[in-house]
Amino acid sequence: MSRKKEKRTPDVNLLELVPERTVGSGTGEDGIVTVHAPRFHNRLLKRLIEPRLRRPQMMIRLDGIGTAVWEQIDGERTVGEIGAILRERFGETIEPCHDRLAVFFTQLELSRFIRWRNLEEVRGRRDRAPRTP
Repeated sequence: MSRKKEKRTPDVNLLELVPERTVGSGTGEDGIVTVHAPRFHNRLLKRLIEPRLRRPQMMIRLDGIGTAVWEQIDGERTVGEIGAILRERFGETIEPCHDRLAVFFTQLELSRFIRWRNLEEVRGRRDRAPRTP
């Protein structure tokens, strides 16, 4: 029997969620952000393999728009607010803004670079909302 994979953020409005960083980052001379992420999340692999590596962390260099998004993630702003800031800053070049943000934040979450600060609160509001036929 096959099991369905559970969605990480099922049926919630992404624009209401507040992302917060779970990994470190640095900014280069050119202003582009590099995310420092651990290579392994498994404790056994961390203990056995990581000490033998030259660099125990991966360095992921973001592009201009990714850098702008990463800089806006402060644990206070919602994804909707970040989208409004990006639209103001980049104009037409970022459109379709919400679609791009959805893909980017999904990738960040799956890679464990962010977590949702208010996920349970947003889920609770959805569950309490009256159902319309």
